Amino acid sequence: MSELINKNKNKKNAGIKSGSGDKNRSARAFRSGKEEKRYWILLMTLFVLGSFATYGLLVYNNPVPIGSPSFIPVVKRRLTAITAMIISAVCQSLATVAFQSSTNNRIITPSLLGFEALYSTIHTSTMFFFGAGAFINFSGVGPFLFQVVVMVLMCLILYGWLLSGKYGNLQLMLLVGIIIGTGLKSVSSFMRRLLAPSEFDVLQARLFGSVNNADAKYFPVAIPIVIIAAVLVIAHSKKLNVLSLGKSASTSLGVHHKLGVIYTLILVSVLMSISTSLVGPLTFYGFLVATLTYQAAPTYDHRYVFPMALAIGFLILTGSYFFMYHIFRAQGVVSIIIELFGGITFLVVMLRKGTL
Repeated sequence: MSELINKNKNKKNAGIKSGSGDKNRSARAFRSGKEEKRYWILLMTLFVLGSFATYGLLVYNNPVPIGSPSFIPVVKRRLTAITAMIISAVCQSLATVAFQSSTNNRIITPSLLGFEALYSTIHTSTMFFFGAGAFINFSGVGPFLFQVVVMVLMCLILYGWLLSGKYGNLQLMLLVGIIIGTGLKSVSSFMRRLLAPSEFDVLQARLFGSVNNADAKYFPVAIPIVIIAAVLVIAHSKKLNVLSLGKSASTSLGVHHKLGVIYTLILVSVLMSISTSLVGPLTFYGFLVATLTYQAAPTYDHRYVFPMALAIGFLILTGSYFFMYHIFRAQGVVSIIIELFGGITFLVVMLRKGTL
């Protein structure tokens, strides 16, 4: 009899212990308070470093003294590049993280859908069919909006066709996007080979991704669109948390997977088209930002992932331009260096994961 009583006591004690263990479990974004504290410290550090890099780009090595009347015009010219960096960082970081979450794949990027290829084809076709004069005059708010609208329409047609009806297959959409992008690159490459050397030089300068391509007269149109799209993406964070679990899990949790993916991809196409039209192609920049973000923010919650991505993306651009401009005196290779490190990171991640 005493043995039975002791067994019952042991069971009760075990139940109390397991209950206390359940109380320690949490559904918060971070696994522990230590991780959350480390996240906020790192986020603040990145923003401070980005601010210092921004200040350095505006003031450091300025040939005009601060008290001189010519100081402000020089800063204003540099401020145009800073604004372009902010727009690119917001567009590329938010678009890449949202795209990878909606597709449930951390290797593929929005660049695979052919944004850069379409940008290259538009400019190459202008030079090829209308000449250098028309190409140089192909600037202003009208041509800028034309490029944005064409890119967004291409993506909407692609999404609407491949994500509805019997073609409701995300993998098929990505495959078709890669094929379209490769085809457009081949066409534009063929047209560039037929250009005169002088025309080729003028075109090639535009096709390199650089904040120097940005024109301040585009900002009144680009900035409001970017702000609206960015706010909508961040407001979509909770659904992205569910969409990142995959179609079966999100459907069982009451989220319409197809509508959620289409909504996300529309916002991604708007952000990517603005960034590409304003600055030019940055193929691996978004992938580099997203990969570093997943390492720096140990959480699934996009309410914390997005701010970290913005901080890392802005620091990469401002830090790279500051060091390459003022330390190494190599102004023309910033985008090449970023693409190089992004490409190496892509290969390392793909080889470690072993699959797309």
